[in-house]
Amino acid sequence: MSFERAFALLLALLSLFLLYLAWGYQAPISYDPLGPRPYPLLILGLLAGGSLWLALGRRPPPPPSTRPGLAGKLALCFLMLLAYGLTFELLGFPLATALMALVVGRLFGGSWGRSALAGLALGVGFYLLFDRLLDVPLPLGRIFN
Repeated sequence: MSFERAFALLLALLSLFLLYLAWGYQAPISYDPLGPRPYPLLILGLLAGGSLWLALGRRPPPPPSTRPGLAGKLALCFLMLLAYGLTFELLGFPLATALMALVVGRLFGGSWGRSALAGLALGVGFYLLFDRLLDVPLPLGRIFN
């Protein structure tokens, strides 16, 4: 067993143990209708699933130094995440999320049309899900108010 697979298996076991511990967490005071419980469960579940996939998969991905153009894509993705955080309140959740998804979609090789459509669907869909259905207030943006 390679070092990467052993580390991924250890990380999967650790995250499953932490998931077990977090399952019964109840906060005494909660300002959010969902409460703080779903967030660690979601993150630990994704971490456990990804680690198991790496541990049991066919082979790990090649190191980043062998992929041409990866450094530029990572830098652009970092800049977009920074811009997303800085313009979140100004542009509002739907527009900022749509623009972020458009750029990330293009980075992953999507066409302009499909990336724009996916960005629009994610921005509007997540806004409706969180703001209307789950009652978690999200900003519409200062330029639209």
